[in-house]
Amino acid sequence: MKYAVIIILLLLPMIPTFWAIMDIAYKDFGSMQRKALWGALVIFVPCIGGIIYLFLGRKQGKKHGR
Repeated sequence: MKYAVIIILLLLPMIPTFWAIMDIAYKDFGSMQRKALWGALVIFVPCIGGIIYLFLGRKQGKKHGR
């Protein structure tokens, strides 16, 4: 039980990072450079990069039309 709580507390801050990576993959940012920049920020600055993306970058991308 103690280890389960520790694992959850360690993984919880990574949720915004995984969410941001999935969101970046499915959105169009107008250019690959902008998409790559957001992806690099999220990957190389985990947790904080994901939170920054969710507050600032998520509104910049547009969903792909199907």
